[in-house]
Amino acid sequence: METTEPMKFSDSTELSPEILKAVAKMGFQEMTPVQQQTLPLMMEGRDVIAIAPTGTGKTCAFGIPMLEYVNLNDRRVQELVLAPTRELAIQIDENLHAYGKNLPLTEAVIFGGVGQAPQVDQLKRGVDILTATPGRLLDLAGQGLLDLSKVEIFVLDEADRMLDMGFFDDIMQIVKQMPTKRQTILFSATLPPKIRQLAKQILKDPAEINIAISKPNEAIIQSAYICYETQKMAIIQELFSKPNRKKTIIFSSSKQKVKDLAYSLKRMKLNVAAMHSDLEQEQREAVMLDFKNGKTDILVATDIVARGIDIDDIGLVINYDVPHDPEDYIHRI
Repeated sequence: METTEPMKFSDSTELSPEILKAVAKMGFQEMTPVQQQTLPLMMEGRDVIAIAPTGTGKTCAFGIPMLEYVNLNDRRVQELVLAPTRELAIQIDENLHAYGKNLPLTEAVIFGGVGQAPQVDQLKRGVDILTATPGRLLDLAGQGLLDLSKVEIFVLDEADRMLDMGFFDDIMQIVKQMPTKRQTILFSATLPPKIRQLAKQILKDPAEINIAISKPNEAIIQSAYICYETQKMAIIQELFSKPNRKKTIIFSSSKQKVKDLAYSLKRMKLNVAAMHSDLEQEQREAVMLDFKNGKTDILVATDIVARGIDIDDIGLVINYDVPHDPEDYIHRI
């Protein structure tokens, strides 16, 4: 589909006053290309496969139609969003809450790495829209604590990352627990053969949207250091030898490298924190909150934060290790 002039949310005749009021309060005026193309298709009830990178407004693109169609008199899970990581799932849930703040609906998020009791209590009270990671979702469903038989809209976000993490079988198990008559939306940053295979199995006659993904934002200034592995730390030390007021993320390829790099920067008396998969959920949330709030100047991380984390005021991104996938580089910067 081709788009011309950006459309304003306020110009849409399909969106309710409650949704428009919430969107306006969030400062959204013009739709992004992925929103302008996805919204009408979802409102028509079409299945959609959308190829679009992080930062293009995907959550709003699928979230608003979901909110418009939810049955507020039925407290069973009617709409499900599946995300690869707990961080992304939490962020999606927060956005859905913001878009639907003027509606009497209930949304919830479930993920692993924490006790299930509070999540189970929430499900028992009734949930209209559920955001989840695959493992915890299957765990609770297997215990008979979650019923997916009434799901009408199913969204997979960051589907390529989910398959990279080995969730193909989990996704198919989840699909089997939902009605065959449903609307399915698949978002992915890339379109490898395995995504095509997944789409063919779970989508019906989908409309396809493709937003340019292999080009970084033109406002980002990029530079490169050609060096040996043993020279990297000296370059980092030189970069931070003078006061740097820019909020910085340094990406590395492994959690051990992240730990070592963070330790070295702390020895330089820099205000730094590490983010990797060895941290407990509460620790990861605390690290991210401190970074967002400016209590931490430098975040050293694996690609666990490269997708789906919304932080507006990053001044510098350093790729300590070049990622294997060019798309991961785009997501990082």
